[in-house]
Amino acid sequence: MSSSSAIRIAILDDYQNVALKLADWSVLKDRAEITVFNDHLAETADIVARLKPFDVLCVMRERTPLTRAIIEQLPHLKLIASTGAGNASIDTDAATERGIKVVHTGYSSTPTIEFAWAMILAMARHIPIENQSVREGGWQLMLGTQLAGKTLGLLGLGHIGSAVGVIGRAFRMNVIAWSENLTDERAESKGVKRVDKDTLFSTSDFLSIHLRLSERTRGLVGAAELARMKPTGRIINTSRGPIIDTAALLAALEGRQIAGAAIDVYDTEPLEPTNPLRTLGNVLATPHIGYVTLEMYQTFYGDTVRNIVEWLDQMP
Repeated sequence: MSSSSAIRIAILDDYQNVALKLADWSVLKDRAEITVFNDHLAETADIVARLKPFDVLCVMRERTPLTRAIIEQLPHLKLIASTGAGNASIDTDAATERGIKVVHTGYSSTPTIEFAWAMILAMARHIPIENQSVREGGWQLMLGTQLAGKTLGLLGLGHIGSAVGVIGRAFRMNVIAWSENLTDERAESKGVKRVDKDTLFSTSDFLSIHLRLSERTRGLVGAAELARMKPTGRIINTSRGPIIDTAALLAALEGRQIAGAAIDVYDTEPLEPTNPLRTLGNVLATPHIGYVTLEMYQTFYGDTVRNIVEWLDQMP
């Protein structure tokens, strides 16, 4: 394929600048021109201006939403190659109406399961604070909390929540769970005790969220739920930011109504520079890295290349 007829591919939001290193893009040599963008754009007009020339967009999870307003202004777009099994931030109806194909990659929840426990352990033993103390020439500052005998609450007992619960039992924690449709049979099969919502919030020492974001779960954790938590309780969110009412969470943290929060997901990403979650002393904040591992990225980008090649091979 001549350079004039080669398709134009944009790889979006490659924050770590690793996309071209983690898959064999050479199979697209002579068939495509590839451009990598490491920065993130948030404004629709800026996104459209950048992406107008491209035939294929490779999107990483939900970093850059492809809304109807954006899709309808991309005249050359023919393929959206998304990472993960699904991407709620792509308007698939708008894509279908314009004959744009949307494809997805493989996905594993293992990195997120492991990361939830990294957050729990880091909070329990104040690892970030103690590490900073050592870096600054100091020494011990705080008393940690052992996990054995404590109660781990799971808001959601799907695949990820269940696996987090298995690890909780290995730490000899009492594991309880609640979600709207959770049954005693399901909980028992996972070695977990089903409780009502009030009990989940009032008795959990560590409360970890593992729900999909939907209209039913948006804002599910609000001021009333946080008020039921123990003053020593900690909440962990590696799921989706809007499940927690951010204003209510900030009020609970600033008022020391709860001991702390470990947050990897936010209402707006990247997190605004002035957001208090960046600076509160009882917050462990990370930049949505629950799924960000070498192995996961190799799957994402390897499958993306294969998806593009298959699409090209099917073209007339």
